[in-house]
Amino acid sequence: MINDLGARREEFFAGTVTQIDTSERSLILLCDNRVGLKVEVLSPRILRFKFTTDGTFSREFSYAIAPGQAQAPTRFKVKTLSDHIRLTTKELICTISKVGLVTRILDKSGNVLNEDEKGFHWEEHKEYGGDIVKMSKTVQAQEYFYGLGDKAANMNLRGKRFENWGSDTYGYTKGTDPLYKNINFYMGLHRRQAYGIFFDNTFRTFFDFGSERQEVSSFWAQGGTMDYYFIYGPSLTQVTQQYTTLTGTPELPPLWALGYHQCKWSYYPETVVKDLAKGFRDRKIPCDALYLDIDYMEGFRCFTWSKSYFPEPKRMVQELKEDGFKTVVIIDPGIKIDHDYWVYQEGVENDYFCRRADGPLYKGTVWPGLCHFPDFTREDVRTWWSGLFKGLIAETGVKGVWNDMNEPAVFEIGTFPNDVRHHFDGEPGSHRKAHNIYGMQMARATYEGVKNFAYPDRPFTITRSGYAGVQRFASGWTGDNIASWDHLWLANIQCQRLSISGMSFVGSDIGGFIETPDGELYIRWLQLGIFHPFCRTHSSGDHGDQEPWSFGEPYTSLARKFIELRYQLLPYLYTTFWQYATQGTPMLRPLAFIDQTDPECFHRMAEFALGDNVLVCPITQPDVEGRILYLPQGQWYNFWTDALVDGKREVWADAPLDKIPMFIKAGAVLPFYPVQQYVGELEKPEVTLHVYYHSNPDACVSELYEDGGEGYGYAEGNYLHKTFQTTAAPDAFTLTQEREGNGQDAYSQYKIVLHGFMAAPVSVTVDGQEVTLEASSEETVPTLRVPAAFKTLQLQLSTKA
Repeated sequence: MINDLGARREEFFAGTVTQIDTSERSLILLCDNRVGLKVEVLSPRILRFKFTTDGTFSREFSYAIAPGQAQAPTRFKVKTLSDHIRLTTKELICTISKVGLVTRILDKSGNVLNEDEKGFHWEEHKEYGGDIVKMSKTVQAQEYFYGLGDKAANMNLRGKRFENWGSDTYGYTKGTDPLYKNINFYMGLHRRQAYGIFFDNTFRTFFDFGSERQEVSSFWAQGGTMDYYFIYGPSLTQVTQQYTTLTGTPELPPLWALGYHQCKWSYYPETVVKDLAKGFRDRKIPCDALYLDIDYMEGFRCFTWSKSYFPEPKRMVQELKEDGFKTVVIIDPGIKIDHDYWVYQEGVENDYFCRRADGPLYKGTVWPGLCHFPDFTREDVRTWWSGLFKGLIAETGVKGVWNDMNEPAVFEIGTFPNDVRHHFDGEPGSHRKAHNIYGMQMARATYEGVKNFAYPDRPFTITRSGYAGVQRFASGWTGDNIASWDHLWLANIQCQRLSISGMSFVGSDIGGFIETPDGELYIRWLQLGIFHPFCRTHSSGDHGDQEPWSFGEPYTSLARKFIELRYQLLPYLYTTFWQYATQGTPMLRPLAFIDQTDPECFHRMAEFALGDNVLVCPITQPDVEGRILYLPQGQWYNFWTDALVDGKREVWADAPLDKIPMFIKAGAVLPFYPVQQYVGELEKPEVTLHVYYHSNPDACVSELYEDGGEGYGYAEGNYLHKTFQTTAAPDAFTLTQEREGNGQDAYSQYKIVLHGFMAAPVSVTVDGQEVTLEASSEETVPTLRVPAAFKTLQLQLSTKA
């Protein structure tokens, strides 16, 4: 293998196994040259492989793995054969050669899932010491690769090489690598089965999917240990669920965080912010959050307010709150070197800032000028940092915090020099080791502070950089993109990829951060953005305004239409987030996740599903009135026309500028809210259930999760989890509801809208009582109202239905 320095180095391999030890959780193999392998059985489908080159295993510590992962021991068997050792669980067979520790993993039927090529090997790092640890695998026949977070590349990673080293990549383009986030997790799919590999190593890491050698995939790191998890699906969704659960799911956000957000570098002074708020309310364009970029501070000093721009921040934030707006502010890691600045004083007095190898405090230039930077890998520093949010959150009333520049970014040189030291929570090391987790640990400290001071409300935080597991602490976005059609295409791919890599609460800067879109590009981007869990327009501001009304008519009306659609979709979005938070299920799902038995889905990138029942395909070219897209198996309703379309084929979707190709799964029950100008404007918003007919005799299941959208009552059972099931017969259609939880309905009845029925039902009964359909000239499909707690809705159909 050629290392990243472009030279061939002497490589070392494991010797011959001389010692075999087992415990209730693991198998340990030691070789005659002191190389060791510990195979930990986390579950019947998850195996952890941890290697050592000196006979001793490093301490059990990981920033990625969620706390509380200890589980009851998983039953497994170990058998020693002539040339290998075989470990068997209920789902997997793992063989390990006695010479070289080469592994092979099969399913219980004996089908190869993943196998080593050279397996584990390493070379000495001549410059820094330690090992460059490497793993090479055999690429299986027709294998596809997915994942790795925010990579600006095609969905299938086959044939490409990537690097994870968090970087401030202003104005990146397709193929730019590395980017902001460092998620060392990928999936392989072949023979209709999927697995995942998570390489838990914080050093600069590399992944090669057949770029150097066509039939070999590999991953390696510039230090640390070879420590990776093998996760068996067999479905792609199951792989992501298990990985996300392993590295931790987020808590439920406040419902307003799923509303529409408006941001710019920068809105100031106060009069500009108040005019912005008035602009939304006067135009009846829904919006929940307004953002303040670095100019709200006094000379870019974190945790301060500009006395001239925002002389009374508490009053302003309260007035915005009264009009339904939540204020979100930016906080960067750089603390200005200023002896009269209280945050700087506290940091120096308590030795909270990072130091160089020879002892002096590290100095780097960012927005405030020369700065020191907290060492977020120290628990006491994180506690201090968390406490700094009291003024913003508890005293001023700010509702959310946005961490930027935390790769960490430094002007002129890119990031910290390698010799900067970090505590690493008791495992001290250089910035080579801590760089990829620095942004995540800043996000962690920010999250803990916001959560503490926002209580009893829920926290909302955003981060630009992060390592695997960062989803526990923050939402994210795709960084400093460009107002171009290429970047609209990239936003779609990147958000899908982040979602399947454990980080679903993501979005892009709608319209592009750099330069200014025209009205058409902005609307097409907004059409995509309303289906991303994090929905925010953001721009650099130096090329023109980028509010929803900035482009005049018809674009203002179109922006209103799609932002209103976002607010109607909130109960569905929130339910999909609940699935993510409780089961690790990705909110955005590429077609391969919908049907991994259909080869046509493997390479598709434009189409994606949001949750269980909505499929979207954005328009990413100018001056078009529609596009060809691929619908996966099943039947799908065109959201705009109610036309029923058979899946597993390409279809044409009309999409003039007032539409985005959007399809609803037949048999689905899609919950809608009425339009609100902000979450909470309507005290008891009625839920409309859009019920889509299907003729499949198998039942279709949909969910609705409700808990009030704020606070922690759900932890005490104050929620409602509603399961809807639709079943069809030749002359009947049945909708049932099951309810779980101790929450109370915020409304007394549902409005039900029936889609896809060839004729109005002959009769309708609700829990045995006959009801009548509503007659309205405004309704183009049958509607009725039923009690919110109904159990069974029975539609008697004519034989023509």
